[in-house]
This record gives sequence, C-alpha cells and structure tokens, in this order.
Amino acid sequence: MKTIAVIPARYQSTRLPGKPLADILGKPMIWWVYQEAKKCPKLADVVVACDDERIAAACREYGMNYLMTSPDHDTPTGRIWEVSTKLDADLYLQVMGDEPLINAAAFDLILPDTLPDDPYYVSVLTNVMGHPADVVDFSNQKVVTNARREILMISRSPIPYPKGTLDFEYEKVTGIQLYSKQALAFYHETPKSLLEKAEENDMMRFIENGHTVHAIVSPYKTVSVDTAKDLALVCEILQKQ
Repeated sequence: MKTIAVIPARYQSTRLPGKPLADILGKPMIWWVYQEAKKCPKLADVVVACDDERIAAACREYGMNYLMTSPDHDTPTGRIWEVSTKLDADLYLQVMGDEPLINAAAFDLILPDTLPDDPYYVSVLTNVMGHPADVVDFSNQKVVTNARREILMISRSPIPYPKGTLDFEYEKVTGIQLYSKQALAFYHETPKSLLEKAEENDMMRFIENGHTVHAIVSPYKTVSVDTAKDLALVCEILQKQ
C-alpha cells in the first residue's frame, strides 16, 4: 500500500494573498507543514501541489518536492485529484498548507495499516471544540456522525441544535483528510452537489451521493492561518516552542 501526502498550495488567497509563502520565523509557511509531514514513516512521499511559479521557486529553494497544478481548481480536493493523475498511489493524504502547527502524530490516527475495503474510501480528522465562540464561528465546519462515526452532515451552522440536551460535544473538520484514488476520480467526475454548494464543503459531494466519509477524532489541534492576525498568533506560538 502506497500513501502520498499532498499539500495544496494556492497563491491567490482572498484574505491573505501569497499565504503559502507567508514568513514564519524566516521560513515560508508551507515549509513548516512539509517538514512535519516528512516525519511520518507511513508516507511514501510528500509533495506540494502549487499553482504559481513563486511557490515553486520557494519549493526549489528549500528542497521540497512539488508539482505544478492548474490554477483553475476551486477546492483543495480538485488539486489533489490532479496530483493523483500524475503520481500513482493507493491513498492520498491531504495536509492543508495553511496549518503550520500541524503535528505528524495526528497522521497515525487517520492512516490505515492495510488498504481499506471500500474503493471510495474517504476519512477526515476532527477536533472537539471547547469554546462556544468556536461553535458559532461559520469558518468552523461542524460535523454530525452516526454511531459508526460516519458523517451524516457537515455544516457551518451549529449542529446539532441543542433543543433537548447539551450532552454532546461539537466537532469540526480539520485540514487532514484521506482519499483513495478511486474516490478522487469520483469527485472529479461528479458535479457539485446542492449541499456542497450551500455549505461550501466538498466532502458533501461524497455524502450526498451515498459514499461514506469516516470521522476520526484527533486530540492534536492546530491553527488555520486565514488572516494576518492568525499568522501573528502562529509566529508567537512557534517562537515559544
């Protein structure tokens, strides 16, 4: 079984242009993510999937494997699909390039020891949210699962609604997701689903079409860098480590 980690790196971020190259203690943000992913022995390779020569130049400067991908992908999953057409593997681990505090220990939670039976295998790490402000923040995509930890719904709204009880924990999806090669092909060949468009979450394409997405709780939490304020926080945390 061969697994490749793919770090999607899009240059044109709306709120933080050139985000993958944002300086963190003298190194670009994707360098921090790449170095952590390289620590995982279960990965056959780690590659940055970029869409801009400036990112490619940084990869060459710091000795990171990279592939140029189309600038037209509107989701990280689409970019990973393109990588799957160029680099052969059984499984592809998405590691978002804007989470420099990522911990390689989290990969052991999502990477299976043997190839899953489901040819359309998809899974995602989730984090439990402990603060009410995080639950109502629309940038945190909340998940509801069944008893087998299969995702029923992903929403930017607080779900489930706490009408009858508060005896549950809210979970959000993280930037660590795993796809089989066939699942990525299905994603590429299938039109955007209604709920996917509404919630802007591409995993809903699998769920709405009857494919299982497994949710695995991770205790390893990180900070997604979406704004200059997030970037300053990450720099402060890493400086203290």
